[in-house]
Amino acid sequence: QVQLVESGGALLQAGGSLRLSCAASGSISSMQTMAWYRQAPGKQRELVAVISSIGMTNYASSVKGRFTISRDNGKNTVYLLMNSLKPEDTGVYYCNAVNRYGSGYWGQGTQVTVSS
Repeated sequence: QVQLVESGGALLQAGGSLRLSCAASGSISSMQTMAWYRQAPGKQRELVAVISSIGMTNYASSVKGRFTISRDNGKNTVYLLMNSLKPEDTGVYYCNAVNRYGSGYWGQGTQVTVSS
């Protein structure tokens, strides 16, 4: 069982930058993928960015070029650096981990609000 705790959410103006962190209670080096999802009010949860165990990354088209996902296996932490934030980036951001057996884990989420 892995516990995930997100932090770093904030209220900020459009154009600003923010870094989210996801700290895991156990080792993330064995996780197949680590990812960030977000859910805006009234919308379904969507994938924002994912990073594999070997560091390959993939992004939603809406954030490509603005967001960067990274992982520090030594600190068991995954980050999401968000630049040039837009009001449409507003939502609750969730950390997700999937192990080699396909079991998934979620954090409780952290709120990001971008004002225009």
